[in-house]
Amino acid sequence: MTAGGAERSVEIERKYDADDAVSLPDWTALPGVVRVGEPEPRALDARYLDTADGALGRAATALRRRTGGPDEGWHIKSATAGGKHESRWPLDVGAADESPVVPDAVRQELAGVLGTSATALSVIARIRNDRTAYALADSAGGLIAEFVDDRVTATDVRRGATTSWREWELELGPAAPTDAAGRDALFAAADALVLAAGGRVSASASKLGRALGL
Repeated sequence: MTAGGAERSVEIERKYDADDAVSLPDWTALPGVVRVGEPEPRALDARYLDTADGALGRAATALRRRTGGPDEGWHIKSATAGGKHESRWPLDVGAADESPVVPDAVRQELAGVLGTSATALSVIARIRNDRTAYALADSAGGLIAEFVDDRVTATDVRRGATTSWREWELELGPAAPTDAAGRDALFAAADALVLAAGGRVSASASKLGRALGL
């Protein structure tokens, strides 16, 4: 935790699309992976917030309150060329899911992006996700990546439109290559495995963007 109560991390991941009937890739064929962990089901439910004029979206930043899974809480994600920078705060006690009240620490974090608009935030989307997660480990037990198989139901609150899809994510772990060339090679190998299984690299950079039709 930092002084502001937030945990901070950088996500480096690849997203894939997969039809319902497509089987999972054999991840033991990914370089360095010798063991795929047991499936871990997670029921995730997130509300995404923004200003009326979409200031966070224009700043390539997303704010959500999510329940379920090992990292439930308030999240701010900012997309950069080097990955998604994430700050996370614990769930506030007693806050309503339908109309969540943004904690002061989160508002303060957003002030650099929104200025005084940080006080004018409302729910723009709800994304529910039936996730199954798998740890991809090396011979020493180190986490090379986490692979998740997501069944997503998303509602654009402003339009009242609901969509659903299946999506895979491969997020690098602490035992993944640390150099750019090594990461590129790992993702290239993953792309090939996904393609062979019947999936494809996603055209959408985020679930929120897809929910909003962006």
